[in-house]
Amino acid sequence: MFVDRHDAGVRLAQRLTGLVTEENVVVLGLPRGGVPVAFEVAQALGAPLDVIVVRKLGVPLQPELGFGALGEGGIRVINPEVVRMANVTPEDIASVEESEGAEVVRRARRFRGDHAPIDLDGRTVVIVDDGIATGGTARAACQVARARGAARVILAVPVGTPDTVAALRPDADEVICLETPAALWAIGVWYSDFRQTPDGQVVELLRRAAEGRARGKAGGLKSDRPELVEEVTMDIGRVRLPGRLVVPEGAEGLVVFVHGSGSSRHSPRNRYVASVLNQAGLGTLLFDLLTAEEEADRGNVFDIEMLAGRLVQVTNRLGDHPRAGGLRIGYFGASTGAAAALRAAAEPGSRAAAVVSRGGRPDLAGPRLSEVRAATLLIVGDRDELVLDLNQTAQQQLRCENHLEIIPDATHLFEEPGALEIVADLARDWFTDHLQAG
Repeated sequence: MFVDRHDAGVRLAQRLTGLVTEENVVVLGLPRGGVPVAFEVAQALGAPLDVIVVRKLGVPLQPELGFGALGEGGIRVINPEVVRMANVTPEDIASVEESEGAEVVRRARRFRGDHAPIDLDGRTVVIVDDGIATGGTARAACQVARARGAARVILAVPVGTPDTVAALRPDADEVICLETPAALWAIGVWYSDFRQTPDGQVVELLRRAAEGRARGKAGGLKSDRPELVEEVTMDIGRVRLPGRLVVPEGAEGLVVFVHGSGSSRHSPRNRYVASVLNQAGLGTLLFDLLTAEEEADRGNVFDIEMLAGRLVQVTNRLGDHPRAGGLRIGYFGASTGAAAALRAAAEPGSRAAAVVSRGGRPDLAGPRLSEVRAATLLIVGDRDELVLDLNQTAQQQLRCENHLEIIPDATHLFEEPGALEIVADLARDWFTDHLQAG
């Protein structure tokens, strides 16, 4: 159902963007797995990101049965019905609170350091997790957020069963769940990559979100501007290529995505990078280079000259679009798509002002590399050794402004925690620097 938590976050953010329109919004991720999902939501909403650290207060000798929840600042929510039914004494409550309270403080300090939690008083709070199974933690988070003064509580998750979602509706003003399978089995079943989220990644995402907000206040981000979102069809001779065009109001540049072999405009990695560029005020076009029938012939995937020719034609078609026509053009290429992007950028009169290659094969552009005039950024993982060697050799042939960025501990698809975010940030900065008017 989802490639990873980043993919789930991007898709959840797309659902929430049109539903959450208030300016006074805070996004809270449930650590640890909910934070990578919440990061994408916060980016899309232009909202601050924080963690909500809660602990269920379990009945002694039956801890799976919760009689309440505990949050930071000593916020506690007690269910008197469960207390009465389970004969929980005041001494029991005090003992459990002391134990769980120490864990709340430890976790909050680990994730947030010396920073105070974001004030929720009178604000709309979006609580995000990577999925809900029993719903106990999500319910506790909603109750604690309400106790901390939240005016409106929205619970947003990628996946959960219909029964669990329905049971949580009394605890939140709104529950958003993208997928509601009748049988959940386990949350991880609905992800291709559900590896554990380390504490360090949570800390890093909180830091990056705070820095992004600071840049936005300084005028670097334009996420509050309305966007044109349009499903387009590019007619290339007898072939019709579908795509998705996003142009924020006031955009000065537009990045055309050129996917690699075996991928398409639906690539979650490219969609994630595109969302980061959109947040920075850049337009994006994700489109299919080949039809479904053409993809069946592997020879077409490596026909760089044909792919580059189609990219040039698509770029020319954009020149006639009322919102995209006057924008400076960049190419973001992955794998073999990077070769097509560079080959197209080498054409005389090319409109491309900048190219970013993610795990690309610039060697497949052949001798035309030396004719590229667009500023080129090559991004490669240091564990993608063969492709790294090819990029280092290709860089020596480039005569344009260029830079090779090597991401530590990253492999070809940048699947490692935090790796794709680094790629997106590098691409955003490169395109922002080189696609600005003048």
